[in-house]
Amino acid sequence: MSIAFPAPDAGVVARREAIVEGLAALVAPEALVTTEDERRAFETDGLTAYRKMPLAVVLPSTTAEVSAVMAFCHANGVPVVARGAGTSLAGGAIAQEDAVILGVGKMTRILDLDFANRTARVEAGITNLAISGAVAHEGFFYAPDPSSQLACTIAGNIAMNSGGAHCLKYGVTTNNLMGVTLVTNDGTVVELGGQHLDAPGYDLLGLICGSEGQLGIVTEATVRILRSAEGARPALVGFSSVEDAGACTAAIIAAGIIPVAIEYMDREAILITDDFSGAGYPRDAAAMLIIEVEGSDEECTDMLARIEAIAARFNPTSIRVSKSEAESAAIWKGRKSAFGATGRISDYICMDGTIPTGQLGPVLERIGAICAEQGLRVANVFHAGDGNLHPLILFDINKPGELQKAEAAGDAILKLCVEVGGCLTGEHGVGIEKRELMRFQYAQADLEQQMRVRNVFDPAWLMNPAKVFPLEGRVAA
Repeated sequence: MSIAFPAPDAGVVARREAIVEGLAALVAPEALVTTEDERRAFETDGLTAYRKMPLAVVLPSTTAEVSAVMAFCHANGVPVVARGAGTSLAGGAIAQEDAVILGVGKMTRILDLDFANRTARVEAGITNLAISGAVAHEGFFYAPDPSSQLACTIAGNIAMNSGGAHCLKYGVTTNNLMGVTLVTNDGTVVELGGQHLDAPGYDLLGLICGSEGQLGIVTEATVRILRSAEGARPALVGFSSVEDAGACTAAIIAAGIIPVAIEYMDREAILITDDFSGAGYPRDAAAMLIIEVEGSDEECTDMLARIEAIAARFNPTSIRVSKSEAESAAIWKGRKSAFGATGRISDYICMDGTIPTGQLGPVLERIGAICAEQGLRVANVFHAGDGNLHPLILFDINKPGELQKAEAAGDAILKLCVEVGGCLTGEHGVGIEKRELMRFQYAQADLEQQMRVRNVFDPAWLMNPAKVFPLEGRVAA
């Protein structure tokens, strides 16, 4: 096992029976998972190479129940790991033998829809896509759209500040989040932000979004909903080299054109996703861009013409503009199913780093070389418009040493992102996967200051304790 976990608290583990009995008094019987077979469903998340059996799993239905559970765990020194749908690709929702998983999956209600003020208040266990589904009848949608939007929860989106294909135009979660109900480590319930555009005082909401469940448990959220565009049309552009695709992306942004999305796939990803979806991707291309624009028919036609003119400077092998809703759906089906389609043919780890768009060409070339040095294949599929990379490093878990090779390649790729002026994560968070790499991104003084802020909220480090910060050199409260 390459990623280390701290030793569980033997005293907490020894008190497991009493802790479970205490939790049973706070929630309904069906909301408490205690048997080994049932807990096994919660031993990992999207980073499936690592598994740890939690002490127990609690699935509250209300903020009051979450508060009671947090107060109990705080009083008894029990670590708590927040969990939405468990789709975290950085191991952010993996617990340990001394920790209780607190899942918000039962909290899925729409609490309020205010179309006049363009807000929706929801419980944090609702899925990302369900919000758009709840407001579509009035011509609205919720903008952030991670590839896992059918399954991932708003709670997890807030924890990791998730983005998605359309974040180029509309921003990531923090740009669409207006308020939360937060339960702190001792069970206190606080309201941050709300339905207004700018809350007075310190921007604590900005601190909570992206904090990976270490500052509190979000149980409710007020999010911004937007009017759906009149129409949208994607175009597929194939290129003979990855350098041309990267340069074209940078040129589109530099020209002042902001499509709603610019998505990138290399040949490996093109073949994998086209085999699965039958989207009609250019299989002879070394790389491909999906460029979507939106607005009226006239606006879409004008922007696509300008984009085609720019793309023509970079030796495109093919340009195809969608002519129908069915064709548009097929184009996006391939992109949205990329992770699942890849999982059909190989084990893989999905990296998540961000770079300046002007560095796309050379960085993609180096990613290929890094993986080749380890004897591994890589499929690149990512949000090119904002430089958020998602290399899928393919390996065989049944071959000894291959996971370690994949992780070594992943570490090298993330270091490369930092070296060219980017950062370790765009939307997946740090979790356990990138925890030790935080020293590469930040100086020790920077890390210590971040930990001091964390200590204000959770001085005993009971909330998601093994995540984000390197295990050695942690600053005590």
